[in-house]
Amino acid sequence: MFKKLLIAWQDPVSRAWFVIAQLTYSGEFYQFRYLQGVKEAREKSGFEGLFSFPSLEKVYESTEIFPFFSNRILKPSRPDYPDYMSWLNLPESEYDPMAMLSRSGGTKVTDQFALFPYPELDDRGRYHLYFFTHGLRYLPATSADRILTLQVGDRLFLMHDFQNEFDRLALMLRTEDAHLVGYCPRYLREDIFDVFHQNPHAVTITVERVNPPPAFLPMRLLCHLIVDCQGFQPFSSPMYQPLPEAVALLE
Repeated sequence: MFKKLLIAWQDPVSRAWFVIAQLTYSGEFYQFRYLQGVKEAREKSGFEGLFSFPSLEKVYESTEIFPFFSNRILKPSRPDYPDYMSWLNLPESEYDPMAMLSRSGGTKVTDQFALFPYPELDDRGRYHLYFFTHGLRYLPATSADRILTLQVGDRLFLMHDFQNEFDRLALMLRTEDAHLVGYCPRYLREDIFDVFHQNPHAVTITVERVNPPPAFLPMRLLCHLIVDCQGFQPFSSPMYQPLPEAVALLE
């Protein structure tokens, strides 16, 4: 099955995020290529590209997942691997790098990169995407406590935090009884606002899994997003479009 991940980079000075590249897997080859968003990252923040992928104009292919990504995946030999896979809500017996990176975000404390998945389309024309809520460390402890009482399938609701001084487009998530349980990831904001302008009922978010301690706080609440909107095309703005086709380099 064809799978796609998008790679974002954060400017450590301005804290601005840029979607710079994509990783795809055809079932046979992994392919890395830069997107149009890398031009904005270069112009505004001086981003020079990844050391592992030095040419912005090349398409890189490999039968094995590139080290830049494999280093962001917990190895099955680790004693905490079963717990980690459980937190991601993925089968422990299936070592699927793309699925693991999609759920975990592939973040490392040593750099400014984050990964996120392209939504999956079902046979009814609905897009599905799973994500962990963001920003729990900025909310009161009661938010984390409320998460522990949630049940799989519980409905969550979006709120526009338009007076957020750090992010005027921030979207918060609340329970039906108005408890805040985190923020929606930044990469979803543009599409969610677009869909809401067409049909506010087209977006549904439910609880997929709750991970109590010792799970890390950023992995506490896994959500399931469904977009049911005719004509909707996720991540279709210019920054997500590939740079002009170039010669493929087999790693």
